[in-house]
Amino acid sequence: MSTAEIRRRFTSHFADNPALPHTAVPSASLLLDDPNLLFVNAGMVPFKPYFLGQATPPFPRATSVQKCIRTPDIEEVGKTTRHGTFFEMCGNFSFGDYFKEGAITLAWELITKAIADGGFGFDEAVLYPSVLDGDEEAVSIWRKVTGLPDDRIVRLPPKENYWSMGIPGPGGPCSEILIDRGPAYGADRDWDAGDRYLEFWNLVFMQDELSAVRSKSDFDIAGQLPKKNIDTGMGLERVAYLLQGRNNMYETDVVFPVIEKAEALTGKKYGARGADSAANDVRFRVVADHIRSSMMLISDGVTPGNEGRGYVLRRLLRRAIRNVRLLGYEDPALPELMPVSRDKMGETYTELHSDWERIIRVANAEEDAFRKTLQAGTQIFDLAAGALRQAQGPGQAAERPQMSGATAFQLHDTYGFPIDLTLEMAAEAGLTVDEQGFRSLMTEQRERAKADARAKKGQHADLSVYRDILDTNGPTDWQAYTTLETESGRIALLSGGKPTDVLGNGEIGELVLDRTPFYAESGGQVADAGIIEFDGGRLEVVDVQRPVKGLVVHQVRVVDGELTPAAKHFHAQVDQDWRIGARQAHSGTHVVHAALREVLGPTALQSGSYNRPGYLRLDFGWTQGLTPGQVKEIEEVSNNALRADLPVSWDYMTLSQAKDWGAIALFGETYDDSKVRVVEIGGPWSRELCGGTHVDHSSQIGTIVVTGEASVGSGNRRIEAFTGVEGFRYLARERDVVGQLTDLLKTQPDGLLDRVGDLVERLKSAEKEIEKVRVAQLLANAGSIAEKAIDVDGVAVIAARASGAGGNDVRTLAMDVRGRIPADRPSVVVILGDADEKVAVVATVNEAGRARGLKAGDFVKALAPVLGGRGGGKDDLAQGGGTDVAKIDEAISLVPTLVR
Repeated sequence: MSTAEIRRRFTSHFADNPALPHTAVPSASLLLDDPNLLFVNAGMVPFKPYFLGQATPPFPRATSVQKCIRTPDIEEVGKTTRHGTFFEMCGNFSFGDYFKEGAITLAWELITKAIADGGFGFDEAVLYPSVLDGDEEAVSIWRKVTGLPDDRIVRLPPKENYWSMGIPGPGGPCSEILIDRGPAYGADRDWDAGDRYLEFWNLVFMQDELSAVRSKSDFDIAGQLPKKNIDTGMGLERVAYLLQGRNNMYETDVVFPVIEKAEALTGKKYGARGADSAANDVRFRVVADHIRSSMMLISDGVTPGNEGRGYVLRRLLRRAIRNVRLLGYEDPALPELMPVSRDKMGETYTELHSDWERIIRVANAEEDAFRKTLQAGTQIFDLAAGALRQAQGPGQAAERPQMSGATAFQLHDTYGFPIDLTLEMAAEAGLTVDEQGFRSLMTEQRERAKADARAKKGQHADLSVYRDILDTNGPTDWQAYTTLETESGRIALLSGGKPTDVLGNGEIGELVLDRTPFYAESGGQVADAGIIEFDGGRLEVVDVQRPVKGLVVHQVRVVDGELTPAAKHFHAQVDQDWRIGARQAHSGTHVVHAALREVLGPTALQSGSYNRPGYLRLDFGWTQGLTPGQVKEIEEVSNNALRADLPVSWDYMTLSQAKDWGAIALFGETYDDSKVRVVEIGGPWSRELCGGTHVDHSSQIGTIVVTGEASVGSGNRRIEAFTGVEGFRYLARERDVVGQLTDLLKTQPDGLLDRVGDLVERLKSAEKEIEKVRVAQLLANAGSIAEKAIDVDGVAVIAARASGAGGNDVRTLAMDVRGRIPADRPSVVVILGDADEKVAVVATVNEAGRARGLKAGDFVKALAPVLGGRGGGKDDLAQGGGTDVAKIDEAISLVPTLVR
């Protein structure tokens, strides 16, 4: 029975049931917004709000076939028949409707009903229901529904047959359906032998309210749920290989075609007998599983990256690519393998076909990047591994040599090898890795980066002086959210990172006040500008930083007077125009981020930002350039949000509350677990954790004018925009340029493109004609150059200069000159051109000259170093270059000597 038919029969059994019809719910995305999950890992996940009482279910019963990803055991994939990353869970659910007897009856009926009658046709003689030990109600129902004797109903402990989410909330006993696959898979009645008594259906009787969950088998039951629910799951892949007579999920009709394609590519056979057969079988299975899993993740919007979901995808893709290479196939594999998986999975998930161009583009880009990484990194790994083995003494043969943390760090830092790949390769090579040493070096690198950043801002990396100030005086009373000016007292004055009493006129130092209205640079927003006045003088605020948490430090320049210990009282005043522009830019960044996600999808997440008054830039994870239409749409969605005058508000809550509320916590930012600030624009349209300053309504941003979109590294793009007055000024400049062009070209604005296009075409045509004339003039000299050939030992030698000629022109001229010399006369032609302060040299030798042992490549190799460059080529034609134009005549004089 095909996988597609199994899926269809399952859904039909519940959706078309005359007594208990279920609502058929399509599979949700693998990326549901659940703060506790990286991916959907069970069929019930999309229904969690109903089970938790957070939402009212729109139907009493449901059925689905849900896409799932589980990643904790990636290294075990292929080694066992049970571990896989992507799988489909067939489920039926009751929300306060039927309970144990209904669930057991529906499951047993489908499993045992004859295939001809629409069931799966399993033989009752090999089926064993399991129940939670002590759940006599379930035992009684199983006897009633199935007629099985008591010894066929297996009682298992809570560790096996009690379900909870691992947190306080709903829970309940389970009842599994096991199939006995025979003594070849394990001992009789050994219920822990998972391959012998294989569980393929699990029924959860959700009936208890758990007040504490300490482990899977240690929890407190506070009482009964007000409504009892049913959550079941049948593993589609397991049922498929059971009904298809296969040994495992990798050999089913939707997965095995990838293995067959890999066999064709590599020349190896799956299931063959031989020294490497077991290892190769694991590799085949890894490839088949990871190809499918990666494709499904990309389809749902995941892109390869170094963190979170992106890292999981990158790891899956790279493990698949590497295992194909280990099987002997060196060429790009994903363009060959992934379409096979698409054709099988696309029968159900049709979006794989409609979105195929994007999916395969993402996959191919990652393979291209990884192939470069492998080429360099594998050589370093092999050298290190070889050195370790060579250094191992005879008495240490039983010990596994250990690769140092420094080598693992070099592979990661220089060649892009993730540590898990190094660990995997080391295990295959019989080595261990000093993981702790690697982690220590990674920590040191991060600390150096932080110290460097602090040094650039604070002129030094020693934070002890700031820590002493904080310990002595307590945290700064920071009032940037509530006011633009404060009356403040001096806490400390620093110069060059050391305490000082005096700053003279024009000098720069660091001033710490007891309170301040100045925003310190954070979260991509630059620090406020403004002034600080004191009796007898004035300071310009150059920068504001938080070198240690809780302490705000102003970098100031004395613009009037002298700052001495006599100055006790300060008036701190933020530049109002600066703050307005900064608020517009920061709120504008949130708006553009929300617009980006609306246009491109929820996976287009901000990875970095920078905003100053009137300007913003936003970096986001994306593998391809945006089309002009997409950029225009992002700008339009942004400005529509401004026109809608959306309210902007913020609130404080715990980090877990913020995530539950749907707030976006940006990668790379660290947040206080006890309190975070959530900024909301237009309700749920934009909710982000943010500590910046913002406008009160979106209309106060003024305008958002997108000025550019470009790549800033692998898998990352950048959008830049002007906001507020700067946005209007940018548009005004564009208007002025259009006006000047229309005056210059004597046309109307709407005819400008056609007019400029016509001029460009005419210019191109003229340039082609000029090029033809120039080449003709150049070649017109070929005859006179050929006439100047000199005889060197019976060889016609020509060495000439072509002023103003570049590489292609020099090559054309050299070939033309050679053609003017009789074919039976040995000849060498060397032409040197100079253009744009560079030298091009081309040597050519005819057939008669090559018969004399002359080679064009030898001439170029000899002359190029003289010209400050290099080159080479074939015996009949070679080309090179250099940068020393002054040496051309010297090189020409050397040519005859090279013939002798």
